[in-house]
Amino acid sequence: MQVVKYMFQPHGDDRGQLVALEEFKDIPFRVKRFYYMYDTIPEVVRGKHAHRNLEQILICIHGSCKVRLDNGKEKKEVSLEKPYEGLYIPGSMWREMYDFSEDAVLVVLASELYDEADYIRDYQEFLRFVEESEK
Repeated sequence: MQVVKYMFQPHGDDRGQLVALEEFKDIPFRVKRFYYMYDTIPEVVRGKHAHRNLEQILICIHGSCKVRLDNGKEKKEVSLEKPYEGLYIPGSMWREMYDFSEDAVLVVLASELYDEADYIRDYQEFLRFVEESEK
């Protein structure tokens, strides 16, 4: 499984740091939705779903968390702990976000507006979807 972790270019001086992200330059899609998670209890697992088509970039802009990815054949764990790195997640990828630090703020940039029909919330259904997609 090829996991793409982006390292965004921070710009800083004695005033602090700034990271600017642009569609199709730093982000490989048009951003149609932006949301973030915070005050997540460390023992909680978020996500536990896949999307049929939606693409996402996850950026832990404060604190840290881990992301477990599963394409139906391989599983991989990725740590997010720097505000200038992002994790690209394509469609057809099961994701679970967990091990949040108390101060974690996880930002998600999404390629589409919210659409419940795009979600696959049952893991066995996800595996069937992956199998059918490969035919």
